[in-house]
Amino acid sequence: MTQNRPVPSDYFQDWKAREALAEGMIPLVGKMYRENNVSCYIYGRALVNKSVIDIMKAHRFVRQIEHNELSEFDTFPIISMLAKLDLSYSHIDVGRLAVGFMNDESGATLEEYVQSHLDDSLNSTKKPIDDSRDVVLYGFGRIGRLMARLLIEKTGGGDVLRLKAVVVRPGGEGDLIKRASLLRRDSVHGGFKGTIRVDEENNRLICNGNPIQFIYANAPDDIDYNSYGIDNAILVDNTGKWRDEAGLGLHLKSKGISQVLLTAPGKGDIKNIVYGINHEAIQPSDKIVSAASCTTNAITPVLSVMMDEYGVENGHVETVHAFTNDQNLIDNFHSAERRGRAAPLNMVLTETGAAKAVAKALPSLAGKLTGNAIRVPTPNVSMAILNLTLEKETTKEELNEFMRRISLHSSLRKQIDFTDSPDVVSSDFVGSRTACIFDAKATIVNGRHAVLYCWYDNEFGYSCQVQRIVERLAGVKYDIIPRQD
Repeated sequence: MTQNRPVPSDYFQDWKAREALAEGMIPLVGKMYRENNVSCYIYGRALVNKSVIDIMKAHRFVRQIEHNELSEFDTFPIISMLAKLDLSYSHIDVGRLAVGFMNDESGATLEEYVQSHLDDSLNSTKKPIDDSRDVVLYGFGRIGRLMARLLIEKTGGGDVLRLKAVVVRPGGEGDLIKRASLLRRDSVHGGFKGTIRVDEENNRLICNGNPIQFIYANAPDDIDYNSYGIDNAILVDNTGKWRDEAGLGLHLKSKGISQVLLTAPGKGDIKNIVYGINHEAIQPSDKIVSAASCTTNAITPVLSVMMDEYGVENGHVETVHAFTNDQNLIDNFHSAERRGRAAPLNMVLTETGAAKAVAKALPSLAGKLTGNAIRVPTPNVSMAILNLTLEKETTKEELNEFMRRISLHSSLRKQIDFTDSPDVVSSDFVGSRTACIFDAKATIVNGRHAVLYCWYDNEFGYSCQVQRIVERLAGVKYDIIPRQD
């Protein structure tokens, strides 16, 4: 970004003016989303269903990362222009359009510049998917509930993906009310953004107008989903109980299920997919795929770009991971070593298969990485420390600038975020939608040796990666404006 905005003579009046513009964006952005399935962003930060302050902070983010100013004065005219056009089924990054216009030297007006990026999308009736796809969540734990939030949030006009059902084990009296409460309130991620109505008579939750059927079952293959009006559905198995083709294949025996996505590393020949890296390996004929693990999703994008730019001879991955439900709150029996000790009171040294699992997405790294994990007494957000021996020398400044460019201008923008703040800590990344956040302040480089620090929301960031795979399985393709790199 090359434009420097003049320093305002009155900061307060400047703030109030920009605040008014952000307020004015909300109904325009909302109308485009509800009526035309158009989603607006500022450098990947969604503007749909956001507050005035959220929108203003999205603009501020660009200044922090691009080292220059992006103002509501720049973006509001573009949003106003878009709201008057016949657009549909598009993801439009208004921030990138604004910055592109600032740097444009063709002499085009703002309207001409924006129109040049929209020509193929104007008056288009092309949908991102021919027919909407039903989605079923099997399990309603940490990932299951976050997936429900994401699917409900992204319902849009209702003709792309629809969460139709959640399958859980039979519970006692008041089961549905308890599950509604867990969806409504979350100690880590805050409250559900919307309304939830409990329909006990029909075993349904009505979430932001979406009727979600709760189905009680003990086995994957004894459910007739057709009887609930569900057909050709993608089932997301959040339980982790079955990880091989034989176990996950039981879902396919139930009427109405056509594809299965596992939210854990798959075993055998099941494709382990890290979206952004090897999602193109998904074929229409694939019936079962895995979204790998949260750690594999966090480290694979960074390792991929490091391989491409510098080469990696070998390395060690140490994950500092938030404790999880499979650990004990107080000391008790556990089949795994050390995990029986009290999770809130101890750092627990344990294993991770993430380093080896990377090779399933990046075969060129097979045999080059080792890994271990330390579970720590925090409920969410983890860190991966990549200790790498590179094939060529570099410097901290060069490597950090490379990663900054990757996070802003590459096809991995949704996988790799970037921070250069001296005071960030783990809680700052709760709710991150990227697979990881590269911490530039912590980078260590000594010739061919580099130590990289990557934060990741092991719950929500991972769930966003799972959501992207669901869209890929369904064949969803949005028109991206401006065009991807």
